[in-house]
Amino acid sequence: MPIPTSEQSALIQPAKTSQSRIRNFCIIAHIDHGKSTLADRMLQLTGVVEQRDMRAQYLDRMDIERERGITIKSQAVRMPWAVDGQPYALNMIDTPGHVDFTYEVSRSLAACEGAVLLIDAAQGIEAQTLANLYLALENDLAIIPVLNKIDLPGAQPEKYAHEVAQLIGVDESDVLKVSGKTGEGVADLLDTIVRTVPAPEGDPDGATRAMIFDSVYDTYRGVVTYVRVVDGTLNTRERIRMMSTGTAHELLELGVISPEAVPSAGIGAGEVGYLITGVKDVRQSRVGDTVTSATKGAEQPLDGYQDPQPMVFSGIYPVDGTDFPDLRDALERLQLNDAALTFEPESSAALGFGFRCGFLGLLHLEIIRERLEREFNLDLIATAPNVVYQVITEDGTSVRVDNPSEYPEGKIREVREPLVNATILTPTEFTGTIMELCQERRGTMKGMDYLSEERVELHYALPMAEIVFDFFDQLKSRTRGYASLDYQEAGQQVADLVKVDILLNGDRVDAFSAIVHKDAAYSYGQRMTKRLKELIPRQQFEIPVQAAVGARVIARETIKALRKDMLAKCYGGDISRKRKLLEKQKEGKKRMKSIGRVDVPQEAFIAALTSDVPTGKK
Repeated sequence: MPIPTSEQSALIQPAKTSQSRIRNFCIIAHIDHGKSTLADRMLQLTGVVEQRDMRAQYLDRMDIERERGITIKSQAVRMPWAVDGQPYALNMIDTPGHVDFTYEVSRSLAACEGAVLLIDAAQGIEAQTLANLYLALENDLAIIPVLNKIDLPGAQPEKYAHEVAQLIGVDESDVLKVSGKTGEGVADLLDTIVRTVPAPEGDPDGATRAMIFDSVYDTYRGVVTYVRVVDGTLNTRERIRMMSTGTAHELLELGVISPEAVPSAGIGAGEVGYLITGVKDVRQSRVGDTVTSATKGAEQPLDGYQDPQPMVFSGIYPVDGTDFPDLRDALERLQLNDAALTFEPESSAALGFGFRCGFLGLLHLEIIRERLEREFNLDLIATAPNVVYQVITEDGTSVRVDNPSEYPEGKIREVREPLVNATILTPTEFTGTIMELCQERRGTMKGMDYLSEERVELHYALPMAEIVFDFFDQLKSRTRGYASLDYQEAGQQVADLVKVDILLNGDRVDAFSAIVHKDAAYSYGQRMTKRLKELIPRQQFEIPVQAAVGARVIARETIKALRKDMLAKCYGGDISRKRKLLEKQKEGKKRMKSIGRVDVPQEAFIAALTSDVPTGKK
């Protein structure tokens, strides 16, 4: 039941709430299983959002999240609730569901003691459900299994309750059944959270230690840092120190999010809140860092997070070269919101100055690019994504290659490519077509488990390069959208890979180069040469467009020359005069070709580089 207004305001305005009255939990699930809708009902039921202010997916603050219907950023919110007349403060973190944003989920789990495992009652357990469950179990969190969307006509709560109970090892009656849309069962869920999730265990009187689990950039107020206080207390106007950078700042404001910022005099052990120090430099507030008091602070920092390893790399360039400094500022600000984004400057003869950016996956790349264009008003070109290769030359030198232009010349002893362990959940009727797809993509089967008579879990080792392009789209189209995919990095393997160069009039164009499997090199070369023939306008001379592996040309198209009618002024007469004029034109064309430079218009670069040109086998 919601608690009275006076008690509610007392809990939202945290005068260092007793740890025994605090419950920190997050909601984890596969994408589109209704996390944000369930969070909406919780906000309404606890009374922290007025009915007139309520909107669907209230915690999804970005336009891009609302348009796509996905959560990209974790959101923390504090809610009051009472059980048996006792008031409690619930700190909830709504997490993303897509595999590309697993890092956001892992940070949220580190700030919690419990997790609500949400499963769609019409679809059952999916790949990311399992991945997030294992993450929660690794963090020793209390797991509350919940079936959502029980109001749907196609819901099968009894069937999937049995599946979930078997997976977690609980009784079927312990699996809660709720509807985020209608609100049915949500009050029981909040009661269960209070009873099941343990209270935080920190030392309220010890040296202050708080972990930064997220941060955002505010144009007017600077960096807003979200923290989970583990030991001690934080008070407004005291000086704090960031333990990894050693920088000290004055706390201008701190408080809790409920779901808007509510300032307070201090926050104590076990609480989740925000800090504002007025710092404008985004690099001084690192996710995973420990905040302590500047005087008599803690000596030992908290265990931080492992830095996420980028899986996919792409070059991002401004269409207008003068926007380069703006792009750098935009990437620095986005990196504060998204610690998984990495970037370093690079230049291209064709595209000018830009940045080589690392992403966790293709959706991550797509979201970052769209945010840069929308939020910072930039026109950008993104090159075709590729993964990191380890190339060992004949003399034993190891070269890290995340850009095809860095591929070493000369003899190569071996090339190592990143490998992933993929988990695919699918109805049993699609097992054959998924196996066929994985074999086409050079996959190795590791095992197969039946979760029930109708659902099977497939385990494959796949090269990362084969799944970063259209693998997910192919998987969905071949299974009518029923299959789900999750993957984790699994080291490297030696592979038969080659670098395909694209040459225009004999000159190599680095922007179009790609590292592909030997068996796919010919089809990639053919696709790119045909595409460039369509995109590059005809010049005054003939242009050969070639794809080459080393010195061997594997595909060629020719862009015909624009021909001026030299015979227009001849009204008859001797054929030898016409032939003389044509020979003169031919010599001129030959001379122009030897000294001429092919100008590739920017539109052609954009069309060729942003098109779907997968490097794997079709």
